[in-house]
Amino acid sequence: MSTPDSARAEFVFDPEVAESRKHLRWILSALMLTMLLAALDQTIVSTALPTITSDLGGLQELSWVITAYLLASTASTPIWGKLSDLYGRKVMLQSAVAVFVAASMLAGLSQNMAQLIGTRALQGIGGGGIMVLVMAVIADLIPPRDRGRYAGLFGAVFGLSSVIGPLLGGFFTEQLSWRWIFYINVPLGIAAFAALAIFLHLPVLHEKKPIDWLGSALLVAGVTMVLLVTVWGGQEYDWTSPTIIGLALGGVAALALFVWHELRTEEPIVPMSLFSNRVFRVSSMVGFIVGFAMFGSIVYLSIYFQVVRGATPTQAGLMLLPLMLGILITSILSGQLIARMGRYKMFPIIGTGLAAVGIYMMSKLGVDSPYWYNALAMFILGAGLGNVMQTLVLAVQNTVAPQQMGAATSGSTFFRSIGGSFGTAFFGAVWTARLAAELNAAFPGGSGQIGDATSSIGSIQALPPDIQATVLQAFADAIDTTFLVAVPFMVVAFLLAWLLPEVRLKTKRDVENELADDAAVPLPMSLD
Repeated sequence: MSTPDSARAEFVFDPEVAESRKHLRWILSALMLTMLLAALDQTIVSTALPTITSDLGGLQELSWVITAYLLASTASTPIWGKLSDLYGRKVMLQSAVAVFVAASMLAGLSQNMAQLIGTRALQGIGGGGIMVLVMAVIADLIPPRDRGRYAGLFGAVFGLSSVIGPLLGGFFTEQLSWRWIFYINVPLGIAAFAALAIFLHLPVLHEKKPIDWLGSALLVAGVTMVLLVTVWGGQEYDWTSPTIIGLALGGVAALALFVWHELRTEEPIVPMSLFSNRVFRVSSMVGFIVGFAMFGSIVYLSIYFQVVRGATPTQAGLMLLPLMLGILITSILSGQLIARMGRYKMFPIIGTGLAAVGIYMMSKLGVDSPYWYNALAMFILGAGLGNVMQTLVLAVQNTVAPQQMGAATSGSTFFRSIGGSFGTAFFGAVWTARLAAELNAAFPGGSGQIGDATSSIGSIQALPPDIQATVLQAFADAIDTTFLVAVPFMVVAFLLAWLLPEVRLKTKRDVENELADDAAVPLPMSLD
């Protein structure tokens, strides 16, 4: 792919980098440990959320604990990617680890929901950097044709974290304290930081360029305002209220100004030229919808098992294993097949199709549904997701120039993350509204008192048996509706996946030739 002349000198093929590939096993181990740090946090928190929110506030604020993390991760992802393009992957990746570890300690010390939500947002800033920069480093070291094989290993990291995360979350919540789900990140973070310092050595440019802070501010402001419309609309405020209308107009205006500014600034956070790449456009749309449906609905599986089925946090973690195994198996298998065949298009198509079927099956969960049915639905959903997530990033990385690798990787991740942010808020509103409607229908004269009694798991368990059965049925119906609403979104992702272009995956020789050709005027570099 051709690149602007002004950018041709930014990357130089360096024999020292090629030599570092001989130590690839150690480098990959360091990166996998770093990825585990962020991946484990996303799964270890899920089973403990009902207990945390019951302890600090109420189930009504559950979605904000997740939304705060996703929003901060989403808004910061393009910034991390661009900073790594300008100042080097290693120092930015270590900075992201440091932010994540500090925020984890503060989250564990939280005394109320406001503090927890704030520290979760700070965690999201660090976690967003870890996720995108690990993938960018892999792209620096491994050519696309071989990358599928190694992407499978990192898919296995997600699978491992998905298996042990809920179990650790349940164990800490029951045996120690939910605060340990955050404290565990401290020793892991220190180990990851040290491993990166010892094993990862990449070239760093000495040329410094300005950071697009105005673009970053406009992006954060626009995304936040639009997200608040989704969260508050119809709940805190009427859809036609001045607050909602003002936020909607302000969000659209901020995002429009962001695009206008990015088209004119020297070093844009999100280069608009990426959107001329059809692979990037289609991958971003599919990633957005998959993130929207996936993050927005899966969180309610833990509520279903703990509230409706009466499982403990540890038991809920074990019940989620089929979902995690589906992701683990297909992420490894698809990576191996992509490396052998050199083709990737079929996997997002298969994945989104399976995910749509799995989510539809989960819309049929009831108070007395047999576990084998729940497990089958979760496994099918997991198998679908394992075919999609890593493949979309690989497709984008295969079609961009090396000097845009960080921005392209972060851009692809950004759309999936922003989909998750909007999805969590949207489906949180769907679930809350549906639960209120179900309770109002069941208890027309005392729905307010019943609503107060459902603010925690302990309160629900203390209800009289006949009332408790009705409340649990209302929870199950509300969760079923949430999954059902997610189905058409995943169907749209399935249809879009057919539009993804199939571009030949580059080999090691292709990448080396491209780097050498782009090095018309070498810049001074050092190996960090």
